[in-house]
Amino acid sequence: MSDGKKRRMSMLDSMAGAAPAAPMMANRALRSARDAVDTHRIWDLDPESITDDRSADRLDPEDVADLRSSIEAVGQTVPILVRRDPTRPDRYLLVYGRRRLEAVRGSQHVGKVRAMIAAMDDRAAVMAQASENTGRRDLSFIEKALFAQELLDTDFGTQAEVAEVLNLTKSAISMALSVSRGVGRDLASAIGPAHGIGRPRWEALAKDLQTFALPVPELIELAMHVRAHAAPDVADPSVAAFDAVSLRLRKALMVPTQRRDARKLPLGMDSALRLTRTKDGLRIDLRTKDQELADWLLEHAGPALEELHAHYKRR
Repeated sequence: MSDGKKRRMSMLDSMAGAAPAAPMMANRALRSARDAVDTHRIWDLDPESITDDRSADRLDPEDVADLRSSIEAVGQTVPILVRRDPTRPDRYLLVYGRRRLEAVRGSQHVGKVRAMIAAMDDRAAVMAQASENTGRRDLSFIEKALFAQELLDTDFGTQAEVAEVLNLTKSAISMALSVSRGVGRDLASAIGPAHGIGRPRWEALAKDLQTFALPVPELIELAMHVRAHAAPDVADPSVAAFDAVSLRLRKALMVPTQRRDARKLPLGMDSALRLTRTKDGLRIDLRTKDQELADWLLEHAGPALEELHAHYKRR
């Protein structure tokens, strides 16, 4: 399985919510998956014969444990969906049903997992899993944005096809992509789904990120800390993480420009060095009438900056 396919499956698995969405698209893709099932038969398969390249760390252990107890008590009432591995005829690739598969794998009392086997390629499998997820979950704005970006970046299809999967207009997809790329996957993932935080506030966050040159790793650490240490009465830690990151960026407005943006360093009577912080990093401007100094700096500035960088790394 390609790295792009693995990332798409991982992104699908990370989506969370509760209310139905995109019913027409979901019904169509899932109906196609059922039509591809081998004689509509339910098979009892060895869980270890099924490959699932997505990390099990994304699953809630308590959720899986509860499902395992239910399956051990009353049996597995809903089968998973797999397809045959084109490279190994004795193995299968999971399409959807991760929680059920993990529940059976961890059980000492249930040896086989009930599954339907469908004939489908990578694209059809992603479509089926996307529709199964969006059909039973209410994705937040940023989850849809990241998912759309993932599908387009891995050549899943056109923007119109991605819009159809997510039941959005092409213009909505364009706006979502602008936000996801402006915020960045790492920071957005650290914040989390943030249900209730809509497009306007995410757009404002993306704009603030471009305006204030704050280190993104610092913001990621802040978001992860807030989510990990949220009080029990906080309904959605990811919303709290979003608010914390947004507030941290907004506080940058309160820093006086003179203190934040520039510093002058005089270099004798005819020369001056100015360091200016920009949204892209740091700009260094040297004004001098001393041509010998200019020539000397052209020759030695590179090694000197490399030495400064090495000193910074050792600090």
